[in-house]
Amino acid sequence: MEKNKERIAKKIAAAGLCSRRVAETWIADGRVTVNGQVLSTPAFCVSDEDVVMVDGAPLPQKAPERVWLYYKPTGLLTTHKDPQGRPTVFESLSKALPRVVSVGRLDFNSEGLLILTTSGKWAHAMEKSGWKRTYRVRIHGTLTEGQIAQIQKGVTIDGIHYAGADVCIETDQSGGKNSWVRITLTEGKNREIRKIMGFFGYSVSRLIRVSYGPFQLGKMRAGDLHEVPAKNLKEFLSCASLGET
Repeated sequence: MEKNKERIAKKIAAAGLCSRRVAETWIADGRVTVNGQVLSTPAFCVSDEDVVMVDGAPLPQKAPERVWLYYKPTGLLTTHKDPQGRPTVFESLSKALPRVVSVGRLDFNSEGLLILTTSGKWAHAMEKSGWKRTYRVRIHGTLTEGQIAQIQKGVTIDGIHYAGADVCIETDQSGGKNSWVRITLTEGKNREIRKIMGFFGYSVSRLIRVSYGPFQLGKMRAGDLHEVPAKNLKEFLSCASLGET
C-alpha cells in the first residue's frame, strides 16, 4: 500500500458513517464513487486527495476523536447487533451520540465500566496497551489463602493458561455466605474471572468492572454515560501509545 493511502472501507468508517463491513456492502451496491467513478470493489485504496462520495454526498470532515465512560448494566450484549434479537449496548445509547465502538467487551451478565470511542484506532490501541482492569466480584463462599496464591501465580484451565492476577479479599464471610473479591487482570481473556472462580468451585453472582487503565467507574450508576473532557484525553491516553490522528 502506498504511503498515506488507506482502504476505502476504512476511510468511510473513519468518517463516522458506518462500520467497515457495512461500507463494503455499500461499495458492492454501487453507492460509492471515487473521483467520479463508481467503485466496484472494496480492495481499493485512497488518499486525502481523492474525492470520495457516498450516495452522491461527500464524506463529512473527520471530527475530533471522543471518548465516553459508560456504566454497562447487566442484560446487554456488547455488540452492535445480535442475530438472536437480544438487547445490546449500542441500542441502549442515545441516538444523539455519534457512532462509537467499545474498547473490549463485558459479558451479558457482567456490569460496570465500558469505554466507548469514535476512533477504531484508539479502541485498538487501548485494547493492546496492557492496561490493568480491576473488577469487584461477589462469590458464594470465601477464597482460601492457597487458592489466592494459585490465582496470583496463574492457572491453566482446559488447556488455556490464565496469567497471574492480583487478588484482594474485600469482605470475608464464613458459613458459606457471599464474599466480595477485588481482582486485577492484565490479559482479560473471555470470561476469565468466571472460569477461574468456577475452577475453584465458586459461583459468581455479580461481576463489576471498576477500572480500565487510567479510567475509573467512580460513583457512576448503571446506565450512566460520561464523556471524558478533551483536555484530559492526551494525558489519559499517552500511556496507550496513541499518537496524533
